[in-house]
Amino acid sequence: MTARIATVQAEAVPGAVEVNVTRAAQFVIESDASGADVVLFPEAFLTGYDETVFAAGVLPSIADRAWLAPLQEAVDETGVAAVVNTALQAGDRRTLTDLLFTPGQPPYPAYSKQHLHSPERAFFTSGARGYSFRIRDVEFALSVCYDANFPEHAAAAAAAGATVYLNSGAYFPGGGRRRDLHLAARALDNGIYVVYSGLVGVPSDFIGGSAIFDPLGRRIAAVGEREGLAIADIDPAVVEDVRRDQRMWADRRDDLGAFERSGELRSQAGRAAPA
Repeated sequence: MTARIATVQAEAVPGAVEVNVTRAAQFVIESDASGADVVLFPEAFLTGYDETVFAAGVLPSIADRAWLAPLQEAVDETGVAAVVNTALQAGDRRTLTDLLFTPGQPPYPAYSKQHLHSPERAFFTSGARGYSFRIRDVEFALSVCYDANFPEHAAAAAAAGATVYLNSGAYFPGGGRRRDLHLAARALDNGIYVVYSGLVGVPSDFIGGSAIFDPLGRRIAAVGEREGLAIADIDPAVVEDVRRDQRMWADRRDDLGAFERSGELRSQAGRAAPA
């Protein structure tokens, strides 16, 4: 059974939580019009990715879910599940958290970013566990931006049964090549789909790059405009075919043994260079 996913590319207004929640609700409705079962949003979409916002006052809290009502209503009306990242406050603990919205259920703080980029460590606490959910017999695992730079993070998700690795991000100018290499490599390494949702615009001229990669690391859908949706069907049978032909997932070793070092090797002084 296939599942259809939409990934968002959009600008968040820093600190304008109500505006961003309303925009997220609109994207849920647009995703439904495209036949999507799931929609993924960029990093910190509800608060905006802005150090001034992160540092000032108290961030939104999941204890009072009233501020999320327009988004929950859109999910309830359409039946589209939504993964929406936000900066979140829980007592003294601040996190960059994926809220999972599903019809008829309260928003659930499903996953918090585990690998914090250097500037983020001044504001946030890292998450302690992975998370996945299943829709239409497809298992989706969550990650946030920098998490995807670490091969073991996606590998842990695949080992737990995920065939789709969702990544919400905010890449700065100059990071596009690195972003795409990491995402494509995570797909090929593990024989899984990788779905990325990226911010554009203020306050740091974020560069977007929202796209969907198949289990061979090929980009099969991308947002062509500054803002919009990319849509693709996730087919578990494709994962099975790729893993049968590309044997890295099945042939990897859990134990590679001890690592031996020879120490410094010295070359012969004055040795002629090879012809």
